[in-house]
Amino acid sequence: MASLKKSFLKKGYQVIPFKITNTNHLVVKVKLNGKKGRFILDTGASNSCIGFETVPYFSAETIPSEVTASGAGAMGMKTEKSTGNTLRIAGWKHENFDLVIFDLSPINQALKEHGAKKIKGIVGADILIKAEAVIDYSKKCLYLK
Repeated sequence: MASLKKSFLKKGYQVIPFKITNTNHLVVKVKLNGKKGRFILDTGASNSCIGFETVPYFSAETIPSEVTASGAGAMGMKTEKSTGNTLRIAGWKHENFDLVIFDLSPINQALKEHGAKKIKGIVGADILIKAEAVIDYSKKCLYLK
């Protein structure tokens, strides 16, 4: 029987390794608008996002948003939106990509308090659905088509 990896490669998927932090978060290396960053893979996040503080680093153009964000115990967080971005995760690429911008400092503070490295963003369900993602926890691989 063919391995899972070979099977997905035949179907046109990219194989992307991820790391599991000591806080049990899945982390992938991402390039957003040509700049590198560590992002959490979050199947429960509806949208991919970056923090306000990383907007200049990623050269993201922002526009106001009426939408508020909720998550991890916080509700009603102010957001902005960024359109026309390019996202690359290993060999997988998505252009003209929209992001939500919000305050990631509480997440990074919690990571720091548990001895984990900071993140620059979150890869959410919007990308995972678009790329027909499959997560292989035992092999620490993400498959994106």
